Amino acid sequence: MKKIRWGIIGCGNVTEVKSGPAFQLIVQSSLVAVMRRNGEKAKDYAERHGVPKWYDKAEDLIYDDEVDAVYIATPPSTHKQYTLMTAEAGKPVYVEKPMANSLEECEEMVEACEKHNVPLYVAYYRRSLPRFLKVKELIEDGAIGDVRFVSIQQTQQIVQKDEEGNWPWRVIPEKSGAGLFYDVGSHTLDLFDYLLGPLEETKGSAYNLADSYPAEDTVSGVWRFENGAVGTGVWNFSSYKNEDDNRIVGTKGEIQFSTFDHKPITLLTESGEESFEIEHPTHIQQPHIQNVVNELLEKGTSPSTGTTALRTNKVMDELVKEYYKENKR
Repeated sequence: MKKIRWGIIGCGNVTEVKSGPAFQLIVQSSLVAVMRRNGEKAKDYAERHGVPKWYDKAEDLIYDDEVDAVYIATPPSTHKQYTLMTAEAGKPVYVEKPMANSLEECEEMVEACEKHNVPLYVAYYRRSLPRFLKVKELIEDGAIGDVRFVSIQQTQQIVQKDEEGNWPWRVIPEKSGAGLFYDVGSHTLDLFDYLLGPLEETKGSAYNLADSYPAEDTVSGVWRFENGAVGTGVWNFSSYKNEDDNRIVGTKGEIQFSTFDHKPITLLTESGEESFEIEHPTHIQQPHIQNVVNELLEKGTSPSTGTTALRTNKVMDELVKEYYKENKR
């Protein structure tokens, strides 16, 4: 292929700035079609973003001969369905995170793409952002010595209902897989998989402390990395404030950084403190989509695949499984 022609299924908010425009800005990439069940909204998106075609049925976009690859940007509850359809059509898949509602669905997606010999990519775009590549560089250069442990702490205020009095889909387990932990906590867990290797020996618990919406609002966990380092994490989505802090501690120092907040990376050693201020691009998924395009054109590799993303779902499922044994999804 000389150019990858993309189609988007589910052109909602995430595609407005974070991802959608990037498909047009990347060399040898173009966005040729979008789909949304509400045809008027699909048409509006297409007109505003200069996209030639729009559809209100996913299969029409998937089987469009001018669409080479498909980006699935719907809630997780439909990721498996559209991935299987796209794989059967023989086209590469780029799917939003979390990869699906459960580990079992992720496994089906990977198997389907392998069966039809098409690549599967997942939008864990922090693996491609310069800010987090700097963290990886510091670790691999030995700036903090051998890593001994990591800690994750994320808190958010309770989300609010929409204008019609409904909870956002992100806290409805049937649509999101679980609660906000699956939506935002997945980013940090996947990032640590990338920085330090797979998370193993995972144990955790989940609770609905505020009892405001159907999903859990608090998750805690412990694990061990392949390299022997240990980790702990706490996620609470019924707090009085929003906070997001990660620490990676080694034998010679530590790295402090945030997954979401616009704070500098801080390196602490016996020699003192050093900060690295690295801004994100306007279209935050652009470096990641560039890596996907490069791989499809056989000019590079993508750091996030169905196989790596499946590991993140496995960890999340393990941390919340007892909660959902009692509270069926």
